[in-house]
Amino acid sequence: MTVSQGGGLPGPYGGSGGGANLADILERVLDKGVVIAGDIKINLLDIELLTIKLRLIVASVDKAKEMGIDWWEGDPALSSGARHSELSRENAELKQRLAELEERQSLEPAVKETDERRER
Repeated sequence: MTVSQGGGLPGPYGGSGGGANLADILERVLDKGVVIAGDIKINLLDIELLTIKLRLIVASVDKAKEMGIDWWEGDPALSSGARHSELSRENAELKQRLAELEERQSLEPAVKETDERRER
């Protein structure tokens, strides 16, 4: 095994010369994207008990969007925009509930007054 003078990896991935360093490799992977897929099946007496499908995509955000993958934009835990829309929806629901409660509260004294008049 030979190691390049720069202390990098041996072979074409060495630190000096025409080889690529780790940053170049990572840039290429993120630019092009890498898909890793696999299935795990557990069978007992030819009866399938469990199937796990694993799909892993390693790509840059731009490349993922180009491929039509943007699930993180709708996830409130990962996206401030989704979090904002969820909070806006929740705020509107709470305002509506508050208005309904205030309306009920304003009607209650009138109902009590008519009941008191009937008792007299």
